[in-house]
Amino acid sequence: MASKPQLLASVPQARGETVRPENFSSHRRRPLHVLFVHRDSEAINSCLQELEKGQFTVQSDFVLNLPQCVEQLRSHSYEMVVVEYPSPNFKSAQSLQLFRQSLHETPLICLTSVSRRSSFTELAAQGPFEFVELENIAQLSMAVRRALNEKALRDELEEARKALKHSQALYRALVDNPAYGVYRSNIEGKVVEVNQALVAMLGYDSTEQLLVANQESEVIPNIHIGAYFSGRPAETKQMEPVEIDWTRKDGTVLKARLSGHGIFDDNGNFAGHEIIAMDVTGQRSLEDQLRHQASSDSLTGLANHRRLFEVLHAEVSRSKRTGREFSLLLLDLDGLKAINDRFGHLAGNQALCRLAKIMADCCRSIDTAARHGGDEFALVLPETGWAAATLVALRICDFLAKDAEEPALSVSVGVACFPKDAGTIGTLLYAADRALYAMKSTQPKALRPGYAAAGSCGA
Repeated sequence: MASKPQLLASVPQARGETVRPENFSSHRRRPLHVLFVHRDSEAINSCLQELEKGQFTVQSDFVLNLPQCVEQLRSHSYEMVVVEYPSPNFKSAQSLQLFRQSLHETPLICLTSVSRRSSFTELAAQGPFEFVELENIAQLSMAVRRALNEKALRDELEEARKALKHSQALYRALVDNPAYGVYRSNIEGKVVEVNQALVAMLGYDSTEQLLVANQESEVIPNIHIGAYFSGRPAETKQMEPVEIDWTRKDGTVLKARLSGHGIFDDNGNFAGHEIIAMDVTGQRSLEDQLRHQASSDSLTGLANHRRLFEVLHAEVSRSKRTGREFSLLLLDLDGLKAINDRFGHLAGNQALCRLAKIMADCCRSIDTAARHGGDEFALVLPETGWAAATLVALRICDFLAKDAEEPALSVSVGVACFPKDAGTIGTLLYAADRALYAMKSTQPKALRPGYAAAGSCGA
């Protein structure tokens, strides 16, 4: 009789040097429940050590094979699944893709001991996988943060989609009543008749006034048969829905969605078109607002974590293409917890917004200021070397020192330059983070806001 497989084993805490929370008093450690599907306990311990360094409080389990993993996922909830790839469980990208789909929204990271680009290319062809090489295990924390933030963004976009769907349902309900514009055109495409809803939509006082204005300046554009009907006979084909911009009487823009069909006289001869115009200005404005919300921080208005990584990817690609450097500033608002404890969380939020405004004021149009999370901020400076980036950091510190609002604020700043200090986004962030904490560790508490005077800064 075959022996029962081991269903689950808990991984002990990784041993070795630990980064103490008190050394990072301005950072809250992020709890993380991880399931490892891996056969090598040393590799798992290495992962736990890196996550500990990355300011995660990890609760971890591991299983040895796929059946155990499936059973474990039925009874437990995890924020992250880390799998060995390739392995007997996942011998191909297709099998890994099937497993990934079974996880639904749980992020998946592939831990690989190979560095063959063909393996990564195979994975990329199956979908967006996160993978970390064992020899570059220091990138694990960044990969985890990226995966978790991707999930948070997907959740946010899903909520936005639901909100938009609700808005569209309301919109369709409005379309079903008579409050939509209708007009008719003759065989040459000239407008000959409009309804009162269209008159109101375009801001005119009467049908006659709109028709006269249309003759003078073509408020309602003439239908071009080739453009709207793809060159086919208009009488044999419905007009394909199209969105165009109209100008109202007051000069504002109306975004109109047009659909229509041919009309015929009593003898069956083609006589023109009947067009239905729906005002989608509000709907498009809502979509633009939702897209903006998906890429910006709700408190400060700066770019959010997702937008920051999009910009970093673009800058790395540009730098590799042109050979021009760029710099990254990581900023940490000193003493935020002390501000919250002494003045309240409203004052803490106002402090974050004050720093965000100063960062935005110090930016060029090509720069990107972002809230990295919590009390952490980032500033991407294209076409900027280390020395110039340091001047920007000093300018931000100087503006904070001169800010008359209370409580007084200061920041710790780390500067890193691509490609001088790093060759990837992960190593660039790590270099800037190390510079930030090197500065923070040398700054006495007595000089930090919440304890005494402000105005210190490091780069």
